[in-house]
Amino acid sequence: MPSPVSDCIFCKIVRREAPASIIHEDEATLAFLDIRPMIRGHALVIPKAHAASLADLPKESSGPILETARKVAAGLRGSGLRCEAVNLWLADGKEAGQEVFHLHFHVLPRFRGDGFGVRTGPDYGRMPERSELDATATKIRDAMGR
Repeated sequence: MPSPVSDCIFCKIVRREAPASIIHEDEATLAFLDIRPMIRGHALVIPKAHAASLADLPKESSGPILETARKVAAGLRGSGLRCEAVNLWLADGKEAGQEVFHLHFHVLPRFRGDGFGVRTGPDYGRMPERSELDATATKIRDAMGR
């Protein structure tokens, strides 16, 4: 369930009512270190305006968020922290693992042997027939309004 803006911890960080180790700030976005990092340097990029999920994000806000994530990724690579690669991850909804209901992208530094990974589901590796893929694509296209 989305938090009211007044109770949202990320909104409090934006308003400077809660502490954060800020990496980057501009007019539309804020990037700061995660307080429960999966790996050293794990950062979060958020829109300053509250949006609980990707679907709630105004169209014009998506570009600045990705640009800030790009800058943070470049910063991680040049920081001297161990960072051979970067993952950008979004948990959009409770079942996807979202815990704070203010949209946020995780920017994760990666290196060989870091122990971090994504587990796969039971269908991983199964190659559906093209007709199944086409039917799925049609459902998504129709829901998007083409």
